[in-house]
Amino acid sequence: MTLVRAKLVRHVKVREDSGNIIEVKMWQVKPSTAKPHGYKYSLVYIVRGKRIIGYDNAEGKGDHRHYGDKIEIYQFKDLRSLAEDFYKDIERYKEGKL
Repeated sequence: MTLVRAKLVRHVKVREDSGNIIEVKMWQVKPSTAKPHGYKYSLVYIVRGKRIIGYDNAEGKGDHRHYGDKIEIYQFKDLRSLAEDFYKDIERYKEGKL
């Protein structure tokens, strides 16, 4: 098995006043069939210890997002759009629209 060298691009972990957690991790990796854009990422919003929103591209699963127990394909464009989509979903959740 080949060790994939990943360069950390961003890691932010925030605990909101409510206790909810936002964590964003992004790495630059060598482009591959599984990650043609050359990025590995995990963005998660945790409420009362449970993942409510998550975006990731775990090995073998491709780019996708989680809304509670629902999983759907995510169309990755770039890291900026990924972060914007994630934070928009958090706002929609807080507004009761998700």
